Amino acid sequence: MEPRAPSQQETSTPSSTERAEVLARKLNTAVRDSNVEYVLELLKEGADVNSKAESGWTPLQSAVQANNEELVRLLLDRGACPHARKDNGCTAFIEAAIVGNVSILKLLLDYGLDINDHDDNGFTAFMEAAWYGREEALEFLYSKGADVNLRRAVSEENEKLHKGGETALMDACRRGHLSVVKTLVQEMGADVNICDNKDRNTLIHVLREGCAKKRYESAVSIALFLLGPGGIDVNSKDECGKTALILAVEMQSADLVKALLEKGEIDIDDADEEGNTALMVAVEKDDCDIAKLLCEKGARTDVGNLIAVANRNHAHDMAGLLRKYNARVLETFEDWEPNSKRWRDQLKKLHQVYRPMIGKLKTFQYIQQRIQNTSQGGIYLGLHGGTEVAVRICRSTEGDKEKMFFEQCGKSEHLLKLFQFEKARGYMYLCFPLWEKNFEEHLQEPEGQVDYKDALKMIFQAVRELHSLGFAHRDLHPSNFLTDLGGKIYLADFDNKRTLIEGKKELVNSDLEALGRLVLYVLTGGSKPLQQVSPEDLAADSPDYNEALDLVSSLGSHDDRGLEGLSKHPYFWSRQTFKFLKSIWNKIKDLRDRQAIFEAPNITQGFPYPSWTKAIDKYVLKIMRNPRKGMSFTYYDDVTELLRFIRNMDEHPDRRITNKIGDHAEYFLRLFPALTIYVYNSLRQQPEYSHFVDIQDTSL
Repeated sequence: MEPRAPSQQETSTPSSTERAEVLARKLNTAVRDSNVEYVLELLKEGADVNSKAESGWTPLQSAVQANNEELVRLLLDRGACPHARKDNGCTAFIEAAIVGNVSILKLLLDYGLDINDHDDNGFTAFMEAAWYGREEALEFLYSKGADVNLRRAVSEENEKLHKGGETALMDACRRGHLSVVKTLVQEMGADVNICDNKDRNTLIHVLREGCAKKRYESAVSIALFLLGPGGIDVNSKDECGKTALILAVEMQSADLVKALLEKGEIDIDDADEEGNTALMVAVEKDDCDIAKLLCEKGARTDVGNLIAVANRNHAHDMAGLLRKYNARVLETFEDWEPNSKRWRDQLKKLHQVYRPMIGKLKTFQYIQQRIQNTSQGGIYLGLHGGTEVAVRICRSTEGDKEKMFFEQCGKSEHLLKLFQFEKARGYMYLCFPLWEKNFEEHLQEPEGQVDYKDALKMIFQAVRELHSLGFAHRDLHPSNFLTDLGGKIYLADFDNKRTLIEGKKELVNSDLEALGRLVLYVLTGGSKPLQQVSPEDLAADSPDYNEALDLVSSLGSHDDRGLEGLSKHPYFWSRQTFKFLKSIWNKIKDLRDRQAIFEAPNITQGFPYPSWTKAIDKYVLKIMRNPRKGMSFTYYDDVTELLRFIRNMDEHPDRRITNKIGDHAEYFLRLFPALTIYVYNSLRQQPEYSHFVDIQDTSL
C-alpha cells in the first residue's frame, strides 16, 4: 500500500519555530513603526519580547532607536532584557546615547548597567554621544561617572594592526562638533594629548578630517580652539609621519599655519615618512602665501628639490620666492646598504628620506620606525654619524639620569651600553648599538639555531654585572634581553624599573627567582608565557635535565651561593662533567672512609643508582672486572665504587669497550644522568669536602 500524501492543510501549517520567527519579525517591525497597539497584540499572541531580528536587533533596541520612551517602558515591563546585545555588541543603553534621549538613558541605567560598557568595536555610550553631538546626553553620562578619557578597546588582533584607542574627544573632533569639544575640554577635563593606537593625538584627528572639504570650516575652528592655552602637543604625528603643521599646510589654512608657527616648540622642518616637510607640501600645492610664512620663520629650503617642483608646476612666482630664500637644486642620495638584516628596509627608508638632523643623529619618531614599545615611550631607529642605532627619547632631566647610569655600564660585557647622545629642544636622544631581536623573538628561531646554554651563560653574566653596579633589575623578562647580529646578548632596562640594592637582600632574591623562571622559559623554547612555565614543562629526556632542575630550584630557594656561585653550577659544565666525576675518585681514593662522604646526615637525597652494576652492559662489566693486564676487580653497588669504575675505564681504555659502547663519557652520562648533580650536591653540603667541586673553569 502506498503512503498517503499529506493534505494541503497539513503542508501549509507552519511549525512552532517558523511561527515564532514570523511573530519576531512582525514585533520588531511594529516597534520600529511605533505601533503600540499592534505591539501589544503581538505580545498577547505570544511574540517573544527578547526575540532578535536581522543583525541581532531586539524589540527594546528598536524602540530606543525609534526614540519612543513609551514603548521602551512597555517592553521593559513585559520582561525585555536591557543587557541584550546586537551582533556588533551594541546594547539598548549605547543606542540611547546615539539617539541622545536622556530619559531613556536614566531608565536603562536603573537596571544596573555598566556606564562604561562598550560594543565589539569599543564604543561606549559616552563615545557615541560625542560622535553624534548629543551634548545633553553627554553631560548626563558624565554626571553619572562615565570615563571621559577612556580609550577605544579593540580585539588583540586589531590592536596589533594599531586600530582603536580613540577617545570621545577625538570622536567629537572628527565629526566637527565644536560645542561638544569645548564642553569635553573645559568642563569635563578631557585630555587633549592622549594618543590612539596609531600614536595620533586629538589635534591630528581634527586636521586629518579638515583635509576633506566638508569638514574644513569646523576643523579650523576646533583646531584653533585646541591650540589655545590647553598645552596640546603640536609635534604629534599621524600614522604616515605627518605633523600638525604638514596637515595644516595640506588643508591650505593660513590661519592654522600661523597659529602653529606661533608655538615656539614646533619643529618647522619635521618631515613625514616620504621625507616631505611642510614647505615641500606648500610648494607642491603652489600655495605662495603659506610658503612665504614658512620661509619667513626659517624653514629650510636646501632639501626636497623645491625649485624643480615649482618649475614642474609652472609656478614661476613660487620659484622666485624660493630663490629669494636661497633654494637650490639638490643632488640625489647615494645608494647605501645597512648592516642590520632585521631592520634593513626601515633603515634604508630612513637613510633616503629627508629628516632634520639632531646633532649627528637622524631619526624619525613615528610608528613605522619604532622598534620597541616601553612604558617610558617608544624606541626608534636612528643613524648617528652613519652608524645604525636604537634611539630612546626622553626629557633632558630624565635623560641626564639615564645617561649617568649607562655610563656606569661602559665596562660591562653584557649590559646595554650608550653609544652616543644628543640634546635638542629640551629632549635627550640616547643612542644605543642597534640590536636585531629581543630574546623573546630570538627564541622563535628554528629549532637548533639557539644555543640555550650559551644564551643562559650570557644572561647570568648580565645580571651579575648589574648587581655588581649595585642595582636589582626587577623586570627580568625575555623582551629585556637583546641580541645583536652575532648572537651576543645584552640586558636592557627601558622601563626604568631597576632599584638600588643598598643591602636589601630581598631585591637580589627577587631577581634570582625571576632568573629561575627565565631559565625554565629558555629551556622550554619560549613555548609558554613566562609566568605560566613550570618545571613540569622541562623535557625529562634532556641530557641536562637533572642539572637544569637543580639550578632552577637553587635560584628559587635563594641559595647561599648567590648568583656568582650558581654561575658555576654543573648545568654550565658541558663536556667537563665527566672530568669532574673522574676527578672526584682521585681526590677521595686515599680517604679512609670514602663512603661516609655520601652518607652524611645532611644529604637529603639518596643515591639514585643503588643497583648500578646491573645497569652496566654485562660485556663491559666483565672486561672491567677482568682486564687483560693486572689483577681482577670487584665492584659493589655504591656511589664510590661507581666513581672508581668511571675513573678506571678512563685511565685504562680498552678497544673492546669502545667498540661496544662508543664514547665512554657519553655512555656514562646517558646511563646515569642524575649522578653528577648527586655527587656535586653531596660534596657541596659538607664543609670539609665542598672544595672538591671547585675544579671547573666555568667563568662566563
